[in-house]
Amino acid sequence: MSALPSKIVRTPRRDTIQIPFVDLKAQYLSIREEINEAIKEVLHSAQFVNGKWVEGFEQEFADYLGVPYIVGVGSGTAALELALKTAGIGAGDEVIVPANTFFATAEAVSNVGATPVFADVDPQTFHLDAAYTEAVITPRTRAVIPVHLFGRAMDLRNIEQLAERHGLTIIEDAAQAHGVVHGNTKIGASGRLTCFSFYPGKNLGAYGDAGAVACSQPRHFETLRLLRDHGSPSKYQHSIVGTNSRMDAIQAAVLSIKLRHLDRWNAQRVEHAGYLRRGLAATSIIPPETPLEGGHNFHLFVVRSNSRDDLSKFLARRNISSGIHYPMPLHLTNAYQNLGYPGHGSLPVSEKLASEILSLPMYPELSHGQLVHLLEVLMDFVSSGRESR
Repeated sequence: MSALPSKIVRTPRRDTIQIPFVDLKAQYLSIREEINEAIKEVLHSAQFVNGKWVEGFEQEFADYLGVPYIVGVGSGTAALELALKTAGIGAGDEVIVPANTFFATAEAVSNVGATPVFADVDPQTFHLDAAYTEAVITPRTRAVIPVHLFGRAMDLRNIEQLAERHGLTIIEDAAQAHGVVHGNTKIGASGRLTCFSFYPGKNLGAYGDAGAVACSQPRHFETLRLLRDHGSPSKYQHSIVGTNSRMDAIQAAVLSIKLRHLDRWNAQRVEHAGYLRRGLAATSIIPPETPLEGGHNFHLFVVRSNSRDDLSKFLARRNISSGIHYPMPLHLTNAYQNLGYPGHGSLPVSEKLASEILSLPMYPELSHGQLVHLLEVLMDFVSSGRESR
């Protein structure tokens, strides 16, 4: 009798493969038992705000980063606002921020009564341009917020030098930089006020809004703890005017579980990014740089194309989702027209990026088949001649 044939593994037809921009359900399913048990423990404890779950995550994240203090708060935006208040930034002050970033970086400055001043960015790294930053410093400038954009660590040496020359405070926006190592240090361990977001789509994401501020000075730690909880060191005692921005205990429990997987997830993102980068080499679609010293968690995989909109539509017709981060530089948004920027042409690098950048699907759970399909479709676009030179 002849042997039974081995099982045939069929490759899905290309027109049946779907690639969402993010797949949070796939991530949940991979750690479902851990997550469900953690949430159940919080529910049984009936400690839903602050308490041991928040304190536990704060200590775990502090140990992970190698920083003395973490203060959990309600969102990444709240982290920025409370960090600014802790640094004494308020009405009449100016804070320099990059034009190519999420709105919250500037919004936090406005919400503490200060004025955001927009600076252009480097065309290679997309990070705050130090020379442009120095050019917009005025006697009212009190701080600068460099952003570790898309998960790439920013080299802060030039910003540190100009901050020292002009007596400025540096507040780091690390909303997309969870677990990123620059040199021998994780982002967040600099000792400066460093702000994290745990929005669900982040590399370390909660199941709702949450954020944190890392710091090394005890006085900053105590001020942040007061500010997040109505300025109250104990019930019905109020030392300063604060706000309600406490971390939810369920979010803290979820984050504690997911923190255990963060390095593995980041490594998978880096591996996926390497595959796509190699495939796009020498094409007209420009992939993001991988810094020689490392320092990128590929929270987003952002390519550049002269035919960005056509590329996005081409991908969508083949069931591949994409995004634009960010479609409009902040100095051109309606919210900041009162600041008097002259419009298009005033920050040319940020404006050019806004017309070219496209974020492709990037998350640990991407299968090899999905990656192969994504690269094949990208190459189809290039070979079709739709990509302008």
